[in-house]
Amino acid sequence: MSTVMVFLAPALLIYAALTAYPVLRTFYNAFFTIGDINTATFVGLDHFREVFKDATFWAAVRNTAIWSLIAPVMDVVTGLLLALCLYAGVPYARFLRVAWFTPVLLSYVVVGILWVWIYNYDWGIVNVALRAAGLGSWAQAWLGDPKFALGAVMITHTWKWAGFNMVVCLAALHSLPSEVLEAAELDNCGWGAKLVHIIVPMLRPTLLNLYVLAFIGKMKVFDLVFIMTEGGPMWATETVSTYVYKRAFNWNTFDLGYPSAIAVVWFVVVIGFVLFFNRMFKQKERLEY
Repeated sequence: MSTVMVFLAPALLIYAALTAYPVLRTFYNAFFTIGDINTATFVGLDHFREVFKDATFWAAVRNTAIWSLIAPVMDVVTGLLLALCLYAGVPYARFLRVAWFTPVLLSYVVVGILWVWIYNYDWGIVNVALRAAGLGSWAQAWLGDPKFALGAVMITHTWKWAGFNMVVCLAALHSLPSEVLEAAELDNCGWGAKLVHIIVPMLRPTLLNLYVLAFIGKMKVFDLVFIMTEGGPMWATETVSTYVYKRAFNWNTFDLGYPSAIAVVWFVVVIGFVLFFNRMFKQKERLEY
């Protein structure tokens, strides 16, 4: 046991210093008004009461909820469709597999800047294509209009992560029992019917796991939103994570206690959803084939 601890100690120390301590410190800070490192005033539950009255916080919760519910569906469905294209043997499948997976390897900074250019009102490829097609009236300031900004950023996020879901779905497709698919072909079952009645039900565990992973990730989304819009315009793309960051470091409030309270509240919400999904999956019978 002592030998094992010797090898585990460096990793445990790093985890304690970079993960466990910041989490515990955040819980501690949530009960104080902190003007600077050396000044802290105990306020009890005042910050938590203020959180639930904060209109901007609720706007961030609404946006994060939309992200968490809709964006995972977009990610998984797009990944599944791309995987089906490769599984069906479309031309240039090897090239397309690499091309579709490449965005996963790019950093959020690169993806964010690239899509800010793509959405540019004057020379972005989206508006240029619309004008070239005679649909200039459809051209929009995609990231500058509160009605379109959140959807535009979600599409960017789907573009980045669809390749990951594609690879997982493609591996799952290749693991399906060939006897079942061959029997469906002998029964003259078309691609649509085979997809709805055979492939998707058999891939259900994989698709659910991908959805849950994406859901939890979207609950904490920060990088892409901050790079592309910084939560604007008019809080239309504000998420809980970006709001916590701005309240802690961008606003001249000089209080780390309140953003810590927001982080604690959202931490509890995320943990609650994780426990809910774990309980839900335990109640489902595992699909065997």
